[in-house]
Amino acid sequence: MAASDKSVDDSLYPIAVLIDELKNEDVQLRLNSIKKLSTIALALGEERTRSELIPFLTETIYDEDEVLLALADQLGNFTSLVGGAEFAMYLIPPLESLATVEETVVRDKAVESLRTVAAEHSAQDLEIHVVPTLQRLVSGDWFTSRTSACGLFSVCYPRVTQPVKAELRANFRKLCQDETPMVRRAAANKLGEFAKVVETEYLKSDLIPNFVQLAQDDQDSVRLLAVEACVSIAQLLPQDDVEHLVLPTLRQCASDSSWRVRYMVAEKFVDLQKAVGPEITRVDLVPAFQYLLKDAEAEVRAAVATKVKDFCANLDKANQVQIILSSILPYVRDLVSDPNPHVKSALASVIMGLSPMLGAYQTVEQLLPLFLIQLKDECPEVRLNIISNLDCVNDVIGIQQLSQSLLPAIVELAEDSKWRVRLAIIEYMPALAGQLGQEFFDQKLRGLCMGWLNDHVYAIREAATLNMKKLVEQFGAPWAEQAIIPMILVMSRNKNYLHRMTCLFCLNVLAEVCGTDITTKLLLPTVLLLAADPVANVRFNVAKTLQKISPFLEASVIDAQVKPTLDKLNADTDVDVKHFAAQAIAGIAAA
Repeated sequence: MAASDKSVDDSLYPIAVLIDELKNEDVQLRLNSIKKLSTIALALGEERTRSELIPFLTETIYDEDEVLLALADQLGNFTSLVGGAEFAMYLIPPLESLATVEETVVRDKAVESLRTVAAEHSAQDLEIHVVPTLQRLVSGDWFTSRTSACGLFSVCYPRVTQPVKAELRANFRKLCQDETPMVRRAAANKLGEFAKVVETEYLKSDLIPNFVQLAQDDQDSVRLLAVEACVSIAQLLPQDDVEHLVLPTLRQCASDSSWRVRYMVAEKFVDLQKAVGPEITRVDLVPAFQYLLKDAEAEVRAAVATKVKDFCANLDKANQVQIILSSILPYVRDLVSDPNPHVKSALASVIMGLSPMLGAYQTVEQLLPLFLIQLKDECPEVRLNIISNLDCVNDVIGIQQLSQSLLPAIVELAEDSKWRVRLAIIEYMPALAGQLGQEFFDQKLRGLCMGWLNDHVYAIREAATLNMKKLVEQFGAPWAEQAIIPMILVMSRNKNYLHRMTCLFCLNVLAEVCGTDITTKLLLPTVLLLAADPVANVRFNVAKTLQKISPFLEASVIDAQVKPTLDKLNADTDVDVKHFAAQAIAGIAAA
């Protein structure tokens, strides 16, 4: 008898511990116990999980949102723990309760889990258990349950009988007309998803009137979600129906009084274009696109500006060039000098992509003047976006034409009187060099890069040394040995000590990318020569440089050439030189 009592105690133990932990004052402990639910369910077995654990969870859950969120998540993966798909209905009650709570993230997670569990029901069980749940949520007193209901229609609809389908469509219509904006918003959000599972005849008779109504809602947060549904609906209908049923609403959204709705139209424009096809695009979408390109709100103009390339790419190939030149470019020209920097930057990131569509002649005639304006724009992001995408134009018009037209503008910026403008161009130079190639760079741009090393502003000289390193990474050490190292070594003999120091800074970074041979053969002798410089600043930078380049030197070279030089600097009359020499000696010894 005692043994059987003990086995009963053992079998009750997991749920007793769970009850204790779920009633604990510490939220973290309650959260941990929820995260261990699957372990507890395994310990209890399928039958007791159904008969004890799930009812307990359903009745006693009034907790912190964090705990409820974890519970909603766990229950979505619980089907196998309650005995598989034939017992999945046991999970509906706790998830239904969670789908009505006030906190949005908990409701969303509960609906996600309900969708998972509903998909595991057989068609018969779905009608018996899930559809009534959906109907209870639809007729709930609080808006929370009605918003949650919107997410379940698309899961239930395809697998139920015709009479139930009619009920579901009626329920969805009811939610689209709900007095609470949050419910209408949830319905608008799920409208596109629901449209994909509804038969075409009912899509036209039932859902499109709902769509039209939501697109005219007095709340802009509802109207903008209707725009997303517009894409889904347009993809499902034949062209004639799109023209009569969807386009009037789309035109209305494109000129909506709320900029948020127009912004959503701009964001979804290319998706809409793909959905409606080339003919409707030419007749209806091109004027709407023009309208958005000259919108009063900068956010809308910026959003639609990023779509210029994709919109033009998806135009009917037979009329593409003509539509771009006559209908799009005049508006793009205005955006090039837009007062808002975000709009100009958005356009600059895509405008180069029009070159391949227009071909060499039209690129030179129509686009190059716009690129030149953007290259001289006061906003650095605009200039960067143009320089970063030069390869598109290079492929179309060739390097010769590019160098004649855009390069003078780049050179002009590189010699600008404002040092921040020069700094911006230096930062773009490695990307530009990669696009234009080594030969062209050597002819046209290498002199500029060397000139920056002698700039009177320290920030420019510093950026120029890092630029050298990036160029060597791009073109390789043999190129560095021939093209730039000889010119840098000449700086070590300059009368101005600042230039001699810049030479040392360059050698520091070049050692990292040039390898042991070049460092030993070309860079080290110059560093050692500068150890006898009359200026103390140069001498202590020699000590720092020797420490930095030592990892790229053979041990025998360090012993024979580096250490004697550092010992000599360690006995220097200048206190700073001695300090850095001692630091370098210690650093090399530790390595």
